[in-house]
Amino acid sequence: QVQLVESGGGLVQAGASLRLSCAASGGTFSSYSMGWFRQAPGKERQFVAGIGRSGGTTPYADSVKGRFTISRDNAENTVYLQMNSLNPEDTAIYYCAASTLILPGRNPTGYAYWGQGTQVTVST
Repeated sequence: QVQLVESGGGLVQAGASLRLSCAASGGTFSSYSMGWFRQAPGKERQFVAGIGRSGGTTPYADSVKGRFTISRDNAENTVYLQMNSLNPEDTAIYYCAASTLILPGRNPTGYAYWGQGTQVTVST
């Protein structure tokens, strides 16, 4: 069973960048596809980006395409989310998740393991 710990969130102004990290332990990291999700107050958890086991498949939500980049380092058991040109609509708790499926899906039900989340707040 894999444990996930996110870091890198914070309070930034619109237009700024942040890089989130998610460190995995307790499992074979390279055997999981990974995803980033976010949840704003009063809203459902939303898919942000995913990455396949070897990093070759990287789907994105339309709302972040071209601004966010997901990557992974299997040697370091870490997945990253580089977020550029942040806007207030990106404010949410960001979660990383691990899936045993080969390809990273957009549905949170496909992910068995979740981190505790990291808060990202973007001010105007």
